[in-house]
Amino acid sequence: MTIDPGIPVALAVVLLLGITVAGYVLGRLPGPGSPVLAMARAVGQLGAAALVITAVVRSLWLSVLLLCAMFAVAVVTTTGRIEAREAWPWATLAMLAGLLPVVVVVLATRTVPPTGLALVPVVGIIAGNTMNGHTLACRRAFAALREEHGQYEAALALGLTRAQAIEEVVHRRVPEALVPGLDQVRTAGVVTLPGAFIGVLLGGGSPAQAAAAQVLVLVGIMAAQTVTAVVAERLVGAALLLPADLRASLRP
Repeated sequence: MTIDPGIPVALAVVLLLGITVAGYVLGRLPGPGSPVLAMARAVGQLGAAALVITAVVRSLWLSVLLLCAMFAVAVVTTTGRIEAREAWPWATLAMLAGLLPVVVVVLATRTVPPTGLALVPVVGIIAGNTMNGHTLACRRAFAALREEHGQYEAALALGLTRAQAIEEVVHRRVPEALVPGLDQVRTAGVVTLPGAFIGVLLGGGSPAQAAAAQVLVLVGIMAAQTVTAVVAERLVGAALLLPADLRASLRP
């Protein structure tokens, strides 16, 4: 089974977009035009991505370059979301610490062949979720440090180092960033049928092949997000991965 671009898809997209906008209007949500702009952006980006992927997947090196470009966009996106653009080297380090071991494992075990057609979708999915995990971990850590600055000061007054005082505040918040990924794994096949599963089925694979591919992706995402969150916490504790306001307020 495949879904080909054409009038049926266009009609379905327009109707679904209409339902979305109607929900915004009836619910009196701000920015009822934002779904239309988001859809237009998605169509343009996915169309461009399809053209680029078609052109590069036959070459392993071009595929690697594409993945590097995608990762760079992920770093720019997450540093913007956490309002710490200047900390991009440390965000890059945290995300690579989570992503690279997963890529090494899937290649070393020959689970994913070293071809562009296989690497681009698998690594792309894991990298995108690594970005999400990094964003959530940092946003929760930074919010805690802003809201509980008094606790940080009290920890310093008790003789803790800056890193220890930061950990006292943020450590219990970081696991919250992993909850969406854990829920996705727990409910796969029961509440949701994730993208990789559907993709393999639509591509003509068997349900068993689809399940195997999805399990690999889900566990890879879980591993990458966990390592990224842990490394990000350490970098926050070292006052390296911080926005400007917290760097100023968390001086020892």
